[in-house]
Amino acid sequence: MTDENDNNRPLGLVLLCGLYLFFFILTVTSYGSPFPFLGRIYIGTVAKIIVFIDSLICLYLFLGIMKRQALTWYLLIGYNLFEVVNTIVNLNFITPAEIERVIGEHVDREALMINNIASALAILLLTQYIYRHRHYFNNRGRYLF
Repeated sequence: MTDENDNNRPLGLVLLCGLYLFFFILTVTSYGSPFPFLGRIYIGTVAKIIVFIDSLICLYLFLGIMKRQALTWYLLIGYNLFEVVNTIVNLNFITPAEIERVIGEHVDREALMINNIASALAILLLTQYIYRHRHYFNNRGRYLF
């Protein structure tokens, strides 16, 4: 059994950590842009608040993976499943015409559908990987610091 302070991290855990760091950076860079959330596109202050909260969650997940925190395993699965649900709800309730109105450019309907389904599938596969590698998260500490 590895110690929670062990610096010999499995490659899968390092890649997972890098992925959630990437998600954090991606979320932070969307600050101030319109944000689709649960079937609506938010603009302005509300969008900034949602992006800020999402950024904090991604940062927590990144740090939790680094610390191998057991609680993070549950949060990763919950966050990923919520993202899939959010994608499905957005696909069903946000029309391409509404997206075109908000961004001011033409949106290819088929590409929008394919890209969203592909990203949801990728998140589901990532969640399956996380679920199967629970043993990586062996730090039973309640707090990150």
